[in-house]
Amino acid sequence: MAELVVLDFDGLETADTVLGKLRELRKAHLIDLLDAVVVIRPQGGDIQIKQSVNLTALGASQGLTTGALLGGLAGLLVLNPLAGFALGGAAGAAMGALGGKLSDFGINDGFIREFGQTVAPGTSALFLLIAKATTDKVVAEIRDYRPRVLKTSLSAEQEEGLREALAAAEA
Repeated sequence: MAELVVLDFDGLETADTVLGKLRELRKAHLIDLLDAVVVIRPQGGDIQIKQSVNLTALGASQGLTTGALLGGLAGLLVLNPLAGFALGGAAGAAMGALGGKLSDFGINDGFIREFGQTVAPGTSALFLLIAKATTDKVVAEIRDYRPRVLKTSLSAEQEEGLREALAAAEA
């Protein structure tokens, strides 16, 4: 079962830095991230949301491939596969981009916007949807960034253990 963890950091770039670190840990198979979103709250400004997965671009690339293949096959029927390839690719990319734009994957966007409003000005937050993790090794890697746990879907006991592990850096 996937768990949601929202961490808050001092500084506007810290959440981005920690996400980069978590991506390195992912390559080492220490954490399995299903989704990650960075929220930045500048002084006197509105929140900025950075999705880790660009669904519009992903949909467009998949649509382009599928559309080009199907367009090329349809073009064979009318003896003009090149035109079918080009038209099919263009139509597929447009439909894929639209589908990606309209889909919601991972952490609910409405929840991110709503909860992101609670992030203090001058700080950043990292929303993580985690399938599994080697908690002690992951915490050891991000502890120096002084994360604060804002919200989790963990049990009260697990959440308290996470808070204590992260607070050990401050002691």
